[in-house]
Amino acid sequence: MILAKDEENDAEVRREDQDQINEFGMLNARLHEVRREADRLKVRSARVLDHKLLEKIDDASTELMMGNGDRVMLRLGGAMFEATEDEATEFCEAEVERNQETLDKLSEEEGGILGRQAGLKEKLYGRFGKSINLEDK
Repeated sequence: MILAKDEENDAEVRREDQDQINEFGMLNARLHEVRREADRLKVRSARVLDHKLLEKIDDASTELMMGNGDRVMLRLGGAMFEATEDEATEFCEAEVERNQETLDKLSEEEGGILGRQAGLKEKLYGRFGKSINLEDK
């Protein structure tokens, strides 16, 4: 983007400025990783992209509760194991809890990254004005 003469900023880039710009870039990269990881946890598999993992596990738990006490097949990765309904229900509950904790941590990390980026934007835009672009798009 070409700036008008009155929007140009001839401020020299100090080492401190460059460090802040680099930190902003690293935070931005980590933000994208965090968001991808959260999306991965929410998606069941490449074959069923319209259902979230936590919803699928919850649905499985509901089905198990309505069962008649028979043994069920439990899928772990690419293998299937026979388990009781109680064992399968326990497994589903543990998976929901584990995935929810991970999502909560990722959400917290995302909030911290966004907060730090806001502070860096304020400093860098204050120093360089429109001469620097810190927006993602």
